[in-house]
Amino acid sequence: MNDKNIPMVYNRKYSLPIIYGDTPSFLGVDLVDLSLPVKRYDVIFCGVPWEGSVTWGSYSGCELAPRSIRHASARYGGFLPEYGIDIFDYLKLGDMGDMSVDPNSAKKTMHNVYEVADRIYQSGSVPFMFGGDHSYSPEVIRALGHNVKGNIGVIHFDAHFDNSRYYGEDEYPRCGPIHRIAGIESVRSNNIVHIGIRGPRNSKAQFEYAKEMGATIFDIGHIRKQGIQNIIQQSIEIARKGTEHIYVTICSDCIDYAYNLGGPIDFDGLYPHELFYSLNTICQSGISGLDFVEIYPTVDPRSSSSHLAVWAMIHALTGMAMKRAQEGTNGPIL
Repeated sequence: MNDKNIPMVYNRKYSLPIIYGDTPSFLGVDLVDLSLPVKRYDVIFCGVPWEGSVTWGSYSGCELAPRSIRHASARYGGFLPEYGIDIFDYLKLGDMGDMSVDPNSAKKTMHNVYEVADRIYQSGSVPFMFGGDHSYSPEVIRALGHNVKGNIGVIHFDAHFDNSRYYGEDEYPRCGPIHRIAGIESVRSNNIVHIGIRGPRNSKAQFEYAKEMGATIFDIGHIRKQGIQNIIQQSIEIARKGTEHIYVTICSDCIDYAYNLGGPIDFDGLYPHELFYSLNTICQSGISGLDFVEIYPTVDPRSSSSHLAVWAMIHALTGMAMKRAQEGTNGPIL
């Protein structure tokens, strides 16, 4: 075993591949240049340093999350004793760094997200996107639909419906990705599942729109009454019915604010272990993409939410590795 495989080694992050400045690659994985022919990775990480319209006063800064998440990841390896498996024994992982954004144009930025996700899918890899606000998720799903056959189910972890049509004049608001996702040809609205919805930052109109489009809603009351295991099994069945692919999108505020100090102030949410279990279980069933959004490093001096995001992605990757181990194959993830 070399030092890179031991997470607690002193100053480990300084021996890892560098994306920019002093920022290491996620978990110290290989650097990937998508402008060159790419040998197939199972998963390619991509940072999205984007923030569009701010929906609540001066609560902003999520464009800084890719750097914070990568720095947090330097503390960790790929082995989880609770599962007895190391992700690096089964998955080939790469990090392409951050995609380009245009601070003056949401439209151009969304086009860039699509182009980057499209290149990742063309390489035969699954994208894990992190950072930024929630507005970019539809472009990743659109790229998935361009590269695969069959319909796509979507599992959405969030405190909020995020199905607003506009926010002022912004056509790409962070509070509206599900509305745009529902309009993608390969997405069937009745295969969209909301998990963790709760609280007074939702409107009745959003609730009614979710039901009108045929989405399934598992609010926090359902989770507390039925248990997360039952909810996740139902969610997988709903998202998979008549589809070939599942995409997972995670807003940090699905987690209770007590455990998510760098996220929006929303109480009565999921516990971390509920999200970790959920992602591991969903990924064991097979996924074709994942994003983790809405972390605000400027209000989180100890980067607790960035560490939470890393843990969540490691649990998801472990689910993918467990699927690979159970199948006894090294075939494509997609």
